[in-house]
Amino acid sequence: MKKKNIIPLLLTCLIMSACGESKAPAQTPPPAETTTTTAAATAETTTTAAEKTVSAVETTAETTAAPETTTEKITVPPQEVGFEGMESVGGSAVKDGEYHINVDSSSSMFKIADCVLKVKDGEMTADIIIASKSYEYLFMGTGEEADAVSSEIPYIGYTTDEQDRSVFTVPVEALDKEIQCAAFSAKKKTWYDRTLVFRADSLPDDAFAESRYADAASLELADGEYTCEVTLEGGSGRASVQSPAKIAVKDGKVAAEIIWSSNKYDYMIVEGEKLLPVSCEEHSVFEIPVKGFDFKMPVSADTTAMSTPYEIEYTLYFDSATIK
Repeated sequence: MKKKNIIPLLLTCLIMSACGESKAPAQTPPPAETTTTTAAATAETTTTAAEKTVSAVETTAETTAAPETTTEKITVPPQEVGFEGMESVGGSAVKDGEYHINVDSSSSMFKIADCVLKVKDGEMTADIIIASKSYEYLFMGTGEEADAVSSEIPYIGYTTDEQDRSVFTVPVEALDKEIQCAAFSAKKKTWYDRTLVFRADSLPDDAFAESRYADAASLELADGEYTCEVTLEGGSGRASVQSPAKIAVKDGKVAAEIIWSSNKYDYMIVEGEKLLPVSCEEHSVFEIPVKGFDFKMPVSADTTAMSTPYEIEYTLYFDSATIK
């Protein structure tokens, strides 16, 4: 073969070899499917003076993500319901009639705009009014129990009022008692557990068949100054008030001097009224109205012992047998 013919042949082989070694461009892998989750770690804060331990237990709230897409979950701590030492009040203790009543809900997502308690022959029901169409059904029990029933018969649907709000009529076993209720989300198509407490202390005094407490008139207390044993319940159980407490009766009304075990309480709420201390030197001292004796009177007190102020619910029991 002539030398001049070899050169073009070698060039052709080199070109063909280079083409054979070329590689396809690497493919970019698809992005991994992720789920965005905001987790609120359980927080436990302990006061030094009020000695109130706050434990946040996480619950999963409803979100707007579509079922077939990535679901975003938001965890929020449940709200406290009821109060320490509450005792259930049955329907037989309430007169027949209709009453607006306050309802504690363990979930901030389950917002009750209003509630009407209906009592007849010792049986109680309540119209729970929600200003949205967020829920299709309620079930008096847990979500797990709701899923276990064989039909929708036990589910409680809603009607609408003149303001186009959802009205769920539910049975009420007792007031001042934790009642389990599951709410079926219209958007998420799943049950969410709630705990409700229908508050007896939000009813007027004349709603009860018998007086729940003794007062100055029934005890025949003349105007003057007395002492009375008082018991505090609530919080962590470590806070206390001095007992006996000084009480004063004037025109049939009773007031008490409450001296706390610390000076870290900056206000109290009694019968819906915010009261400031008369002294905060060695102890927080308040003068409060006494609704009655021989029952657990709900009060709230705000403590500044924590990094941020915290309002705690208590009860005060004034024992009429110890009045001197």
